[in-house]
Amino acid sequence: MPQPVLGIMTLYLNNRKYIEERSVFQKMIVAGNGLGLASFVFTPEDIDRSRNLINAQFYDTSKARWTRKWTSFPTLIFDRCRYQPNKRFHQLQNFRKTYPKLVYLNRPISNKWVIYEIMMKNSRIRPHLPETKLCMRVKDVTDFLGRYNLVYLKPKNGTGGRGILRIERMTNQIYLIQGRDHNRKIITPQRVTRSQITERLKNWQLPGRYLIQQGIQLKLKDGRVHDYRLLIQKNGTGNWEVTGCAGRIGAHRSITSNLHGGGQAVKMDDLLGRWFDNEDKIREVKQTADDLALEVSHFVEDKYGKLCELALDLAIDKEGHVWLLEINPKPAREVFKQIGESDTYTKAISRPMEYALWLYRQKKAAKVAASAKRKGMK
Repeated sequence: MPQPVLGIMTLYLNNRKYIEERSVFQKMIVAGNGLGLASFVFTPEDIDRSRNLINAQFYDTSKARWTRKWTSFPTLIFDRCRYQPNKRFHQLQNFRKTYPKLVYLNRPISNKWVIYEIMMKNSRIRPHLPETKLCMRVKDVTDFLGRYNLVYLKPKNGTGGRGILRIERMTNQIYLIQGRDHNRKIITPQRVTRSQITERLKNWQLPGRYLIQQGIQLKLKDGRVHDYRLLIQKNGTGNWEVTGCAGRIGAHRSITSNLHGGGQAVKMDDLLGRWFDNEDKIREVKQTADDLALEVSHFVEDKYGKLCELALDLAIDKEGHVWLLEINPKPAREVFKQIGESDTYTKAISRPMEYALWLYRQKKAAKVAASAKRKGMK
């Protein structure tokens, strides 16, 4: 049996061909080598369609350096391309349309609004979803504020905490607006009246682009917000398994906990211990989070097709109810490194490689069985 080859597909971040996760890919390649899985990194820009070759980046473990060389298409592809509102993301879409029969470990899923609508159809997931609506007019925001003291506005295609607004009712007449602009810069909190909210939101181009979401009170005693990032992945037997969960605490004056926005990673148990003083409640919450992750991963995969990993952003309120804020099919895993959980971080790196090898063997066995069946029919 020839050695399988995994192509890790990503996108360049700029015209200088900078790759954001190359240090992570390096670790994946090393882990794959240990399993007998060869790997390289490439982008859709590196394809020469006329020759059916890829100008890929290889990591030489013996020399500890990266090199480029032309190579044939891989046996499997691990798509790590994150959404970008530019031509590079269109190149990814064109690649997948051009080569639909390649074996992918994962696939793109829909925007936040479509995902919400799909998950609302699952009776076990539905109780964990904050009420959400696609904003079609500014009045939708004020209507939400009539039902909830706290509301979030999120771009339906946004990532990394960009362009999120938080509106909280302080009194019957006064609301506090704060958030981050589309460059993640913190917006100075402003106190406004209900009528001023409409004026304040006019320039945000909300209709059809933003979601309005029921807010969950997540401020710690020091005023910083917090949530949790849970990573669930396919393992070496092709089954979903929770890899780990970490807490995230937002920067001062930030309405999000995103690490790229200055957030801090903390151990899940430590953060839960600041929220609850009951060990039984903490165990119950953790089990609920794990059960929800398994339900979500199976359900989303049933709707979209085979996936490799998902990250769930979770909020846990003071009553211990677990809320699913959003899911991410292209998750980072550095949060586990930052909290010192080296074993979890190692698993987060190696599991996609283990799953790739399992998937290759499954495809190989299916081909052998099909060939034997054809021969038997003759």
